[in-house]
Amino acid sequence: MHTKNGFLSKFSIFDLLIISLMACIGIVIKPFVVPLAHIITGPLFIPGGAVAGGFYMMWIVLGASLVGKPGAATLIALVQAMVVMSIGFFGTHGFVSLFTYVLPGVAVDSVFLLSKHRGCCIGCCFAAGIAANISGVFLVNIVFFRLPLVPLVLSLSAAALSGGLGGVIAYNTARQFKDRIA
Repeated sequence: MHTKNGFLSKFSIFDLLIISLMACIGIVIKPFVVPLAHIITGPLFIPGGAVAGGFYMMWIVLGASLVGKPGAATLIALVQAMVVMSIGFFGTHGFVSLFTYVLPGVAVDSVFLLSKHRGCCIGCCFAAGIAANISGVFLVNIVFFRLPLVPLVLSLSAAALSGGLGGVIAYNTARQFKDRIA
């Protein structure tokens, strides 16, 4: 049954395609980026996801920027969580994946909501990338790693740097797409 006033009704079919594509790319890229990040982070006792996260969370920022509607980032993250939970693809966290995947999307939407931006400038994408990666790293730390203070601060710092860089890449990629379409 279709409702005209439902949450998904504000998204076009094209928006939903972008959302699903960004969700899938974010999932598929993760197993390639994380082992590379472990080479750098392993000796520092920092979880590899802290550095790698910026490069797979950038797809959430990119998708939200391309769609430009409130809730797009959360929807991308929710699709990722559902795919990971349903097929166990590169995820060993089970039901907890719902939270560890969705929180970064909520963080991106929150940055866009509070800044009144939608991925329109480098600043909001930079901040959204930082928020996504820090929130993900922090939640995974609380649930799984429980790092002591110094490694946690190092992890969050690496997450901020990586997330910010991912946000910059997302902004530049979105700008390229928007320039070609216009």
